[in-house]
Amino acid sequence: MTVLTKKFAFYGAIFMAFAVGLGAFGAHGLKNIVTKEMLVIFHTGVEYQFYHALGLFCVAFIAHFSESKQIKIAGYSMVFGILIFSGSLYAMTFTGITLLGAITPIGGVAFILSWVLLALTIKNI
Repeated sequence: MTVLTKKFAFYGAIFMAFAVGLGAFGAHGLKNIVTKEMLVIFHTGVEYQFYHALGLFCVAFIAHFSESKQIKIAGYSMVFGILIFSGSLYAMTFTGITLLGAITPIGGVAFILSWVLLALTIKNI
């Protein structure tokens, strides 16, 4: 296993573990604390974290075949996207500050970039 493969597989596993924990917390611990609207927002953060943690495993798999600059940027964009997209939704849920939703699209753009770069890397292998 290459260093890059190991790194992104590790990130994927960590983000998956947190997504499971946060999902359970949202389903059991938050439902009596926050509004239904905020619970939906929290759930969206967990859902996208799950998708992109799995995406990091895709990045790790492709990094096994190509350690290009594109695949590195794809992986780090996915990590950044999870932190900004899901993180802003979590923060908005806990604080009630809906203005935090203004930075969520930055994470979404990072997600899109990561998938496009992953596709280009695959095309060029």
